[in-house]
Amino acid sequence: MSRQGHQLGGFVGFLKGLKRLCERVNPQRVIVVWEGGGSPRRRAIYPEYKSGRRPQRLNRYYDDDIPDTYQNRNYQIKLTIDALKCIAVHQLYVDDCEADDVIGYMARYMFSKDKIIIVSSDKDLYQLIDQRVTQWSPGQKKFIRPDDVFNKFGVWPANICAVRCFVGDPSDCLEGVSGAGFKTMTKRFPSLAEQESVLIHDILEEAEDRKDLKIKLYKNIVSHRDIVKRNWKLMHLDVRNLSANQVKKIVDSVNNYIATKNKMDLMRLFVREGIQNFDIDSFFMTINSSIN
Repeated sequence: MSRQGHQLGGFVGFLKGLKRLCERVNPQRVIVVWEGGGSPRRRAIYPEYKSGRRPQRLNRYYDDDIPDTYQNRNYQIKLTIDALKCIAVHQLYVDDCEADDVIGYMARYMFSKDKIIIVSSDKDLYQLIDQRVTQWSPGQKKFIRPDDVFNKFGVWPANICAVRCFVGDPSDCLEGVSGAGFKTMTKRFPSLAEQESVLIHDILEEAEDRKDLKIKLYKNIVSHRDIVKRNWKLMHLDVRNLSANQVKKIVDSVNNYIATKNKMDLMRLFVREGIQNFDIDSFFMTINSSIN
């Protein structure tokens, strides 16, 4: 609790988790990507996309005032932003953009030759995993690698997005094809269980060729082909849902970032909030020791 009576478990837990990860993987760079209020491009394709849980804008990242909606949550976010400004952690915010799209662009293009660890519990990001990209799931407290994705879904990361286009995603209000599940799709279309990437166009054509068989799944796929194509546009992480200006902002922010390290400001923040039993010296040294 802060001296003002605010709960700070999320803030302190985030910093401790960051420290443990840095100790474990010794990163050369850490980038925190903030949610940018969701994607208007996706909502233009499908207005019901993520209806009821549209991400909040955090476009006051550069200012000192965050709105009072969900007051404690925002209070802790503000503290996290202020604390990260004191250490060599790059914070990136792109307006009218989902954080997943920013992460996907950096993983596929900006750092295409580097080993990357994505820190998220979001299964939408599994499509980025390969021998170079690993995902750390704070919820599962484990690293997610290609074998883990295959063992759980029966699909390698290269094809998990393609399969999800047929399965759908209720959490994002995305309808799928009736009768389509991960096991069913890989049974009827064995190529989806291979490591080579499969295009949804090929699956649609295969279903078209088999639609006269007794198995309903093929007919269902053919009759829902527009939904499958729509889901691909919404689910696949690439540059499709980023504007040229958004890409430029990502590139400029990453290329022009200059790390700042201000231990005194960090200490003042903790004193102001009355936070005790947190080893600032160890935290500051761990975060800044390997990061450029």
